[in-house]
Amino acid sequence: MNAAANAQVQPRTTVDPAEIERFSRIAAEWWDPAGKFRPLHKFNPVRLAWLRDVICKAHDRDPHAPRPLDGIRILDVGCGGGLLSEPLARLGATVTGIDAAEKNVKTAAAHAAETRVTVDYRATTAEDLAASGEQFDVVLAMEIVEHVADVDLFVRTIAGLARPGGLVFMATLNRTAKSFLFGIVAAEYVLRWLPRGTHDWKRFLKPSELTGTLRRAGVEVREVTGVAYNPISDRFSLAAKDLDVNYMLWGTRG
Repeated sequence: MNAAANAQVQPRTTVDPAEIERFSRIAAEWWDPAGKFRPLHKFNPVRLAWLRDVICKAHDRDPHAPRPLDGIRILDVGCGGGLLSEPLARLGATVTGIDAAEKNVKTAAAHAAETRVTVDYRATTAEDLAASGEQFDVVLAMEIVEHVADVDLFVRTIAGLARPGGLVFMATLNRTAKSFLFGIVAAEYVLRWLPRGTHDWKRFLKPSELTGTLRRAGVEVREVTGVAYNPISDRFSLAAKDLDVNYMLWGTRG
């Protein structure tokens, strides 16, 4: 069999080795609020509250109860150092966090052990987990789709990891002039929040593109909301009509 034929039979994958290497190099900094992941630390309270409230509404729970997510199975795809996995577990959820970068998983597991939070961390890909047949009440793919090698395959895979009627959450950056200015120029070159080269503007997805891909994968999108940053207060907040830079969405698997 020649090289061309070999290339044709290679299985499709969502993993981009260059992206895995990029995040592996800074894996030790996940839990440093002043380090490379400072924007996520600032952003985390907003997205965590939003996730909690949507999940609780879907499951008829009180979001202000001590453990409002008790018994709900959540999969955090591309969990990184566990910035979402840990607090969701503290809210009572049974959380599985997966990441293709083994260094990220080791960082996440070490921090969970230190804080005595139970999270099932695994160094694996979404497609490998899907092949096992596991399904979850909630699947998260937050700030990861812009880093995968095959968007269509990734979205189909995470959709299949949600049980019928389960919830799928995603967050990413819009492909606009404003997102190039704020998400790349400002964040990577001016404010230096992120290492240069963290994002490729061409990989950003417009909400219409992502919702269409989700729909084809069997997920009906219920809400799309923007996230805005205020440089004066140095805080992020939900901004339902401002989708120009960061946005989040959720839907249900049919």
